[in-house]
Amino acid sequence: MARIVRVARSSSLFGFGNRFYSTSAEASHASSSPSPLFHGGGASRVAAKDRNVQWVFLGCPGVGKGTYASRLSTLLGVPHIATGDLVREELASSGPLSQKLSEIVNQGKLVSDEIIVDLLSKRLEAGEAKGESGFILDGFPRTMRQAEILGDVTDIDLVVNLKLPEEVLVEKCLGRRTCNQCGKGFNIAHINLKGENGRPAISMDPLLPPPQCMSKLITRADDTEEVVKARLRIYSETSQPLEEYYRSKGKLMEFDLPGGIPESWPRLLEALRLDDYEEKQSAVA
Repeated sequence: MARIVRVARSSSLFGFGNRFYSTSAEASHASSSPSPLFHGGGASRVAAKDRNVQWVFLGCPGVGKGTYASRLSTLLGVPHIATGDLVREELASSGPLSQKLSEIVNQGKLVSDEIIVDLLSKRLEAGEAKGESGFILDGFPRTMRQAEILGDVTDIDLVVNLKLPEEVLVEKCLGRRTCNQCGKGFNIAHINLKGENGRPAISMDPLLPPPQCMSKLITRADDTEEVVKARLRIYSETSQPLEEYYRSKGKLMEFDLPGGIPESWPRLLEALRLDDYEEKQSAVA
């Protein structure tokens, strides 16, 4: 088994600045007005700890894990570690795993747990050497085996499971576009899902490119409806044990995205009890 760096362990408490929380199942009863958008172990203030947050973001392909993890990373001053980025960086390097990874990716195979753990280990070691504290993981763990490996070496404080209806996820994935010149990503889908049977309506504006990129947009070859639905089905099947694992530990927070970033970001901060933290940071800046 590939080695993974040992990170200082603590109880399932996490803190930053002067705000501290626990993720116990009982914490969901601590607030007198819990957000209707999240379920499971919530966040309640407890005593300070000597490290920053150690969070995991879960969610179906296309749900926006990277977007919200990156924003929280900037807000809290902790590294956002996406395993997909680690794989791409290794592929672009001349490192010892580069050739092996290239063969795996070109053959359409899944990257093994051992390789992912090795890449993550190197990244955490490098961060520790630079004095980093805490992390937000995006794309890891994906399997029960990975979750168990992670749990052996460090405590995860909170697992945020972002959720959207399948029809919205399909539209989002089919609307993804990349500029083949600047490399930036956009989304041309205009989503307007009507509310019915108790389900709230969801509206998302497109993220359109600037005029200079409009004629240079390309679509991922695997962003077809058939492939997207297959990916979502596989994710649903494999993620259920992982979600139950963290739910049983009182660390899973399921958050139903109410719309695009303008609608979802403030509600996510509210669910994490970070709504006034962002205001204080803005005031200091």
